[in-house]
Amino acid sequence: MRHKFAHRKLNRTSEHRKALFQNMLNSLIKYEQIITTLPKAKELKPQIDKVITMGKTSGLSKKKDLFSRLQDKSSVKKVFDILSKRYASRKGGYSRVLKAGFRTGDDAPMAVIELVDRDPNAKKIDKPKKVDATKKDKETLPKTATK
Repeated sequence: MRHKFAHRKLNRTSEHRKALFQNMLNSLIKYEQIITTLPKAKELKPQIDKVITMGKTSGLSKKKDLFSRLQDKSSVKKVFDILSKRYASRKGGYSRVLKAGFRTGDDAPMAVIELVDRDPNAKKIDKPKKVDATKKDKETLPKTATK
């Protein structure tokens, strides 16, 4: 029997696990949808729900608690300014885990974890905008020397 075994260890040390989930929380807050393995997604779901619940109650102490957990000002700001207002009427269940098949290399079960009612444009934050093909061709052409 598995009495008193609360969470998965994921074959990592406690420090590595803590850093892993901190990075995954920041990515999920920033992009509102990430792809990871199924066990990691299942462990991340209660954590992101607790973070959003923390953000719904305003106060300096809650901001400090959240910053100590995330270590990222932009994530804390987004939780308090955007996500807390988006989920003000919802009492829980701010995220969902969707199974996404198996990874080709090692056949690990993959999953998509995303925020409910997410912003579809949040995934495009870091992607550079496409440059016109005509402008790109002019820039790549070698300059000829004039005499």
